[in-house]
Amino acid sequence: MDNPAKQRIFAAMEHDCDILIVGGGLNGPALALAAARAGLKSIVIDALPQAARAEADFDGRGYALALSSVRLLANLGLWQALAPNAQPMCEIKVTDGRVGEAQVFLGLHFDSAEIEEGPMGQMIEDRYLRRALMEAMESEQLVDQRAGETVVAQETTPGGVTVTLASGETLHARLLVGADGRRSGTAARAGIKRTGWGYGQTALVCAIAHELPHHGIAHQFFMPPGPLAILPLPGNRSSIVWAERDERARAINALSDAEYLDVLRPRFGDFLGEISLAGKRFLYPLNLTLANSFIADRLALVGDAAHGMHPIAGQGLNAGLRDVAALAHVMTHAQRRGEDMASPMVLARYQQWRRFDTASLAAATDLFNRLFSNDNPLLRFGRDLGMAAINAAPGLRRGFIREAAGITGDLPELMRA
Repeated sequence: MDNPAKQRIFAAMEHDCDILIVGGGLNGPALALAAARAGLKSIVIDALPQAARAEADFDGRGYALALSSVRLLANLGLWQALAPNAQPMCEIKVTDGRVGEAQVFLGLHFDSAEIEEGPMGQMIEDRYLRRALMEAMESEQLVDQRAGETVVAQETTPGGVTVTLASGETLHARLLVGADGRRSGTAARAGIKRTGWGYGQTALVCAIAHELPHHGIAHQFFMPPGPLAILPLPGNRSSIVWAERDERARAINALSDAEYLDVLRPRFGDFLGEISLAGKRFLYPLNLTLANSFIADRLALVGDAAHGMHPIAGQGLNAGLRDVAALAHVMTHAQRRGEDMASPMVLARYQQWRRFDTASLAAATDLFNRLFSNDNPLLRFGRDLGMAAINAAPGLRRGFIREAAGITGDLPELMRA
């Protein structure tokens, strides 16, 4: 994906940095740190004030990082500090059932022991990952930050891009990157339209403490209203992502903690013993949204700004980090060849690399959600038969495990071992 271009392109205007990154969540800082490895200077613009970004209390949010994402963080020098607070995901169990049924396992079973690379992923809490990225940015001379700032205007010129902040400050760069979420203002100001639809589902997200150990096993329990993911955290705790129909989800979220748990228990089952809440509760409406283009003139989109999908496979952040690694890869190789790393040819390589992959992933998550979020007896029989067939085929099963680990296909350098 980094074939040499025949001509060289040079930028002539004065710049404050090489890359202006709008969005200081997770993907934006990761891109700034990846670009710094190539000697590229970035400014990260984040609407949240510094104090809010630095909060260290556990709020219940966690991320299922595929092995490829762990490799990215390791290559950025972050994983060694994160590892003590991470929980390896050694197995994944996928079960098809109904609310109130005992969770007798009759579905898919993926075991990391079947591949040579080790655990297929790691669970990490938001507070640790966010703090690690912030501390790394603060110690990196090639990364500057503008906290508590928003972009109100952007303009592209032949030699670069200019943004105006709400404070009145103007910044100039060679490339503008939108890492500002599903309602990306960066994409909207560039005239990039989106395609997508809502699912009529809302995710209830929380962390729970439980009586019995989880042994590093992640569970995906499919029920007619929507899937329930139970993802292991360090200790006897798990992260819950639980989809319900919109109106029902809002009603559940309005309940007291005790009533909320009463609704969760028949869905969760008793295989981990008694459960209790271990953090805040969150509510996220679920939808599919794809940018019609990941690039424009001197502009690229990463993460949810480019693609937002159903969390059914836990691939949202992983897909965003793969965007980061791919964009860093094409920019780094362009720099080495003396190209303008923000030229249309270079950005086209990034889009070519990522667009088909993300569209395929979005289509797969959409299909799985529609296939499993119902109680149609014919579909139920067909999907259970399909899961049994995959379970009985070791080669096919290993392929799914490697796909879940994110180690298939053409990997960017930062995601290689």
